[in-house]
Amino acid sequence: MIFSSAAFLFAFLPPVLALYYLPLFRNRPQTEIFKKNLVLCIASLIFYAWGEPIYVILMLLSIYFNFTIVRDMEHERRSPRRRKRLFIAAILFNILVLGFFKYFGFLVGTVNSVFSLHLPVVKLALPIGISFYTFQILSYVIDVYSGKCHVQKSLLNFATYVTMFPQLIAGPIVQYGDIEMQLRARRMNRRKFTAGILFFARGLGKKVIFANTIGAVYTEIAALDPDNLGAVTAWFGILCYTLQIYFDFSGYSDMAIGLGKMFGFDFVQNFNFPYAATSIKDFWKRWHISLSTWFRDYVYIPLGGNRKGTPRTILNILIVWTLTGLWHGAAWNFVAWGAYYGLLLLGEKYIYGKALEKLPVIVRRIITLFIVVIGWVFFSAESFPAAAQYLGAMFGGAGIFDGMTRYYLTANLLPFTLMSCSALGMFRSFPISKNKDLRLVLQALGYAVVFAISVVCLVSDSFNPFLYFRF
Repeated sequence: MIFSSAAFLFAFLPPVLALYYLPLFRNRPQTEIFKKNLVLCIASLIFYAWGEPIYVILMLLSIYFNFTIVRDMEHERRSPRRRKRLFIAAILFNILVLGFFKYFGFLVGTVNSVFSLHLPVVKLALPIGISFYTFQILSYVIDVYSGKCHVQKSLLNFATYVTMFPQLIAGPIVQYGDIEMQLRARRMNRRKFTAGILFFARGLGKKVIFANTIGAVYTEIAALDPDNLGAVTAWFGILCYTLQIYFDFSGYSDMAIGLGKMFGFDFVQNFNFPYAATSIKDFWKRWHISLSTWFRDYVYIPLGGNRKGTPRTILNILIVWTLTGLWHGAAWNFVAWGAYYGLLLLGEKYIYGKALEKLPVIVRRIITLFIVVIGWVFFSAESFPAAAQYLGAMFGGAGIFDGMTRYYLTANLLPFTLMSCSALGMFRSFPISKNKDLRLVLQALGYAVVFAISVVCLVSDSFNPFLYFRF
C-alpha cells in the first residue's frame, strides 16, 4: 500500500484515525496512550502486510529480538564486558539481516566476476523499508548502550516506534531519542491535526502532480538508445529526473510528517530546498537530512570524526560516503555515487572550499547544482556502464540535438519551468496576505484544490510507487 493511492486515502486512513481518536479512556491518560499505540501498531502491521505479508514475520522477529537483547544488556550494567558482548551481538544481528537481504546477491556476483566463479546467486525480494527500520532499530540499540536514552520497558511502545506506518517505508529516519517521550505521552490537538492535513496534501501534490508528471518524461528519454541521444535531450532527461526524485522523496517526507502530526508525533524535517544549496556540504545539510544526521551521529563521530588528524578525517569521510552509497543500493553505480560525494566533500574541505566561498551566491548555486545533476546520472542508472554511456550522451557523444529534442522541450517546457522554480524555493515567500487568518484560509483552500487534483490524477494513473521504496 502506498500513500498516493485511493485504497490508502479512502479505505485505510479514515478508519484508523477514527479508532485512534475513539474516546474510550478520556480520563485515564496512560490507558488512553496505550490504546492509541496499540491501534497505531496494529494498523502499521496491516499497512506493511498489504504488499509483503511474509516479511511481517521478519519484522516482528527483529522487534522482539532487539527489545529483549537491549533489555538484557541493561540488566548487565554491573558487568561491562557481558554488556558490551550483548551490544555487539545486537549490532551484528541487525547488520547481518540487512546485509543478507540487500547485499548477498551483490557480494556473490562480485566474487564470481573477480575470481571467474559460477557460484549460484539467490535472488531474494528486498523487504520494503528494511534499510529505514533497521537504521531506526540501530539508533535505539546505540543510544541505550551509550546512555543517551533509557531502555524501553514496553514491547508495545518499541513495536510502535519500529513499525509506525507514516515513516516506515521511506523515512524520514526517526532516531529513538527524538520520539522517546512522545511514545509515552504526546500532545494531540486540532491545530496540530490541521497542520498535518496541510503537510499531507502538499506532499501528495508533490508526488502525484509533479513527480509523476515529470518522471514520465525522464522514463521516455531514458528508454531511448543513448548512442543516438543528443546532448540537449540527455541533459533535459536527467534534469527531469533531478526534479522527479526531489518531488517524489520530499513529497513522501511531507506526507509522513503530516501523518505523524495527525497521530500526535513531531518528526524531523527531511528536506530544505536542497537545489538552492551553495556547496555540496550545504546540499547534504538540506537533502535527506535524517540520513545525513544518522551517518554523522552513528558512524562518522564514533570513527573519530575530525578529531584525530587529517589522514584519519579523510579516511572517515570516505568510509561514511561509501557506506552511504551502499545504503542506497547494492550495485557499483551506487558505490561510485557515494565515493563521488566523498571526494567532492574532501575537495571542498581541503582544496577549493575557500575559493568557492568568494564566488557570488548565484555562481555557487549553479556549480553545486551542476555537480548534483551529474551525480544523479550514477544514481538513476541501472549499472555503472549504463551511467557512463548516458554521461557520454550528455557531453555530445551523439551530437547536440536529435530528432526528439524539439518535441520534448516544447511539450514540457512550461511544467518543467514551474517545477524548477518551486524546487529552488522561489515560491516559498510568495505574498498571499498580511492578514494571518485570511492567509490560513487561502492556504487551506489552495491545498484543498491540490488534494482534489491529486485524487483526480490517482483515478486515471496506474500504480506508481515512490522511488525510495527500493532502498
